[in-house]
Amino acid sequence: MSERSPAPGGLALLQSLVNTLDIETGADRLDTPQGRADFGIAEADLAGARELRESLRAALLAHAGHPPHRAVAPLGELLARAPLLVAVDARDGSAALAPADTGPLLSRVAAAVAEALVAGTWTRLKACEAADCHWAYYDRSPAGRGRWCSMRVCGARAKMRRYRAREG
Repeated sequence: MSERSPAPGGLALLQSLVNTLDIETGADRLDTPQGRADFGIAEADLAGARELRESLRAALLAHAGHPPHRAVAPLGELLARAPLLVAVDARDGSAALAPADTGPLLSRVAAAVAEALVAGTWTRLKACEAADCHWAYYDRSPAGRGRWCSMRVCGARAKMRRYRAREG
């Protein structure tokens, strides 16, 4: 969907996970063995991964000022199941929050959210305003007011709809 560049740091994982589902076509990369392998998801954990994906999407819609696309488990409740530890580098003394268990997707997502909170980039990861899209994108606009994953596709469609409504 988007011509935008990937989100920085750990947000790229979140962006990639949300974008496994193409809402317009219904195609879900998590339905494929390769799609699950890309995220380290066992088939038995698929329902939880989808729940996490849609909770992330709801948070990203909120970042862009939009209501959730449907009822989902609150992201905070899901992330509370993934404890983080303070990891200190013995060489330079730097510290970061790291997942207590690096295997599960939920733990990696929690660590990525924590990293983005510290970096101040968490609210720049958004979901497209278009109801048939909701693709995750990183808003690099100076004011942080991006609304669509792509001005050429979703933005152009929205502007054309508004134009037709005024002219019609």
